[in-house]
Amino acid sequence: MNAENVMNKPEGGATAAEHTRCGRCFRPNVDILEKADELLLLADVPGAGGGDAIDIKFEEGELTLHGKVDLRQGPDQQYLYQEYGVGDFYRMFQISESIDASKISAEYGNGVLTLHLPKAESVKPRKIAVAAK
Repeated sequence: MNAENVMNKPEGGATAAEHTRCGRCFRPNVDILEKADELLLLADVPGAGGGDAIDIKFEEGELTLHGKVDLRQGPDQQYLYQEYGVGDFYRMFQISESIDASKISAEYGNGVLTLHLPKAESVKPRKIAVAAK
């Protein structure tokens, strides 16, 4: 897969995420693999919890990931030392491959979101049989 197939939306400008609540917003690390019949996206979103806490949208070639993360402990907890940052995850991509949006599926486990983006039949490679004369 080359860089033209999947592109990050620029940070800033009209395409950047607009935040309506206070707090941090993290840009999760993502790996995207191209397979013969799908694009496979793996996003690190620790603490997002899956289910309703992760919102995935695919519309007109634009893929948006948004994960909501809550505090590990109560807000009144006194930490001696703290490195884990709490905040939402947000990432947006332009997908130039033809994707069959009705067959997109996702699962979440061990802090990793796995997203299957099946290619439309029209762009899948196909083997053409050669008949002998």
